[in-house]
Amino acid sequence: MAADKVDPIHQFHINKLIPIEIGGYDLSFTNSALFMVATVVVAAAFLFLTTSSRSLVPGRLQSISEMAYEFVGNMLRDAAGTQGMKFFPFVFSLFMFVLVANLLGLFPYFFTVTSHIIVTFGLAALVIGTVVVYGFMKHGLGFLKLFVPHGVPVFLLPLVVLIEVISFVSRPVSLSVRLFANMLAGHITLKVFSGFVVSLSALGAVGVAGSVLPLAMAVALTALELLVAFLQAYVFAVLTCMYLNDALHPGH
Repeated sequence: MAADKVDPIHQFHINKLIPIEIGGYDLSFTNSALFMVATVVVAAAFLFLTTSSRSLVPGRLQSISEMAYEFVGNMLRDAAGTQGMKFFPFVFSLFMFVLVANLLGLFPYFFTVTSHIIVTFGLAALVIGTVVVYGFMKHGLGFLKLFVPHGVPVFLLPLVVLIEVISFVSRPVSLSVRLFANMLAGHITLKVFSGFVVSLSALGAVGVAGSVLPLAMAVALTALELLVAFLQAYVFAVLTCMYLNDALHPGH
């Protein structure tokens, strides 16, 4: 147990809670799955409980829900226009999931699902898949105009199209890595400074005095991680809005 307290990687380990194997496939219910379920439950419960009264003069919690609603709505309208509001439930759900998952990961001994790239890549793949499917459904082959910018000389067109295709294909990678890397790096750094506090405190009075600085750094990093938790949810949502705009308006 002592080794676990100072091991910054231990917090990211996947542990089987309910072993399940079907047809040779491991479908076990893990700590990651548990906190994904918890994220959905907490987000849904918060929104339901804070908006169930629908007071004309909202209280503090209802105001938070309404601010989140307006925040995502304005973000989507600014990026994709009024037509983009058809995707509001999708974008709002993504924003709340990422935000609540990030916040839950700040609690001691909790699991941060967004620190695993398979989770963030799954969310990013869902976004890009929605863009591609809707783009072809709405525009047909006209969606391919997304890769052909206006005003490009003919002799440069093959190179530009290749660059545009590579850029589009790299979107789920960049979208997922950005969220995963920020959450992973922040939690590792916070764990390292917390480990310094534990290790120094075990050295007696001198160690306790020396642990003041890493303790202050741990507190500051916790505040920073709180900010990063919101910023990463915002960045993920705003990039989603921009990508959905390409599905709505593929012409450059």
